Amino acid sequence: MTNRRRIGGVARAALLAAAGAMLLAAQTSADDLKVTVGKSLVIDYPTDIGRISTSNPEIVDPVAVSTREVLLHAKTHGVATVVVWSRAGQRTFYNVSVEHNLEPIRRLLKETFPQEEIQVQAARDSVALTGRVSGKEVGERAAALVASLAKTVINNLQVTAAPVEKQILIRVKFAEVNRNASDSLGFNLISTGALNTPSRVTTGQFGPPGITELGGAIGGGAQGTRSSFTISDALNIFAFRPDLNLAGFVRALQSKGMLQILAEPNLVTTNGKEASFLVGGEFPIPILQGGANSGAVTIQFREFGIRLTFTPTLTANKTIKMYVKPEVSTIDLANAVTFSGFTIPALATRRMETNIELGEGQSFVIGGLIDDRTTESLSRIPGLSHIPILGVLFKTRSDQKSKSELVVMVSPEIVQPLNPSDPKPIPVMPKEFLPPLGTPSGKAAPAKTKSNGERKQAGAPAAANPLNSASKR
Repeated sequence: MTNRRRIGGVARAALLAAAGAMLLAAQTSADDLKVTVGKSLVIDYPTDIGRISTSNPEIVDPVAVSTREVLLHAKTHGVATVVVWSRAGQRTFYNVSVEHNLEPIRRLLKETFPQEEIQVQAARDSVALTGRVSGKEVGERAAALVASLAKTVINNLQVTAAPVEKQILIRVKFAEVNRNASDSLGFNLISTGALNTPSRVTTGQFGPPGITELGGAIGGGAQGTRSSFTISDALNIFAFRPDLNLAGFVRALQSKGMLQILAEPNLVTTNGKEASFLVGGEFPIPILQGGANSGAVTIQFREFGIRLTFTPTLTANKTIKMYVKPEVSTIDLANAVTFSGFTIPALATRRMETNIELGEGQSFVIGGLIDDRTTESLSRIPGLSHIPILGVLFKTRSDQKSKSELVVMVSPEIVQPLNPSDPKPIPVMPKEFLPPLGTPSGKAAPAKTKSNGERKQAGAPAAANPLNSASKR
């Protein structure tokens, strides 16, 4: 009898422990619910509802709309616990997470950055951006775009490693031809005493002789009178007859000239980077100082030659947009200025500055000039110049004609560097710099037998321009 009582007590204790465990599990376990801000959720309860409670009514507001339906209103971001009691005393726990409505944000990012992999995640009252973008600027723009739709934005976007920048080669061709021709004819006549009359006849166009001394006496005769002339320019034909006291200066000259320039500067740079180079030199210019060093002269140097500056940008249309500034300048001594004993040369400059957009390998003429000029001048002495035959001696004529043609063309290309196994182009040297030791001067060194590999290397054609051998994309 005693044993039966003991067994019954143990069974009751076990049943009580199991019931307590089940009750504790029912209280601790909860259903997880997720709802976005501003939306509502309906819970269908299996039995009649007795009471409802929420841990934070500012986040979730529960309302019993019927005996077995509970309506949850999501008011703001956060987490709250909702407890529902049945009339029989059973309790059910719901962990409700109120999150952002991420669909508008995802749609906005997808439309704005269709080529980027951007994920959006919500954490309480903040929005986190994850994934990879092509550049730092894209990540900053995406975070700024989402900032207006969320209280806090956490930017965890990673920048994808940039690929190797493409090398862009620009070829520029300057082609210029200047031709000029001139024809001049003129006369200067002087008399040192012919017919007892010292005189000078000139049109004044070609450096006439100047009178430096002329003397005479009142009532005196012509004999003994002395006259002196200074010849500053004998022109190109000069004759003097002392017995006749006559001298003649003749300018009869025809001249032709031509200037031809063909320059092909090539330059390589990466996408979006400016590059420039100058092939030429510098010439000195005296500069007069002021202030405490007033009167002192210093020397500054100015550049001249062939200059090229350009900035290429690859576009999404597979074109190359370029800012190009080519320039060709030469020293012009014909327009030089002499100041305080210094001869300062002028510069003849051809310069272009423009923006163009071309496809790879295409060419475009960015500048051109055709300049035809004709200058005619005629000087004559009225009356005397109309005398038949002899009137030509009292006329001076000068004709000048010039014609200039200039074309500037650019061609961009995308190139790749040479591989280690590719032959390296070098300029062709017409003569050997130094003969090998032991070789008599003026005699070539004996040829050596080369292996197949060396023959191929030696037989590779050398390019005059190293940039022409860069392999294209």
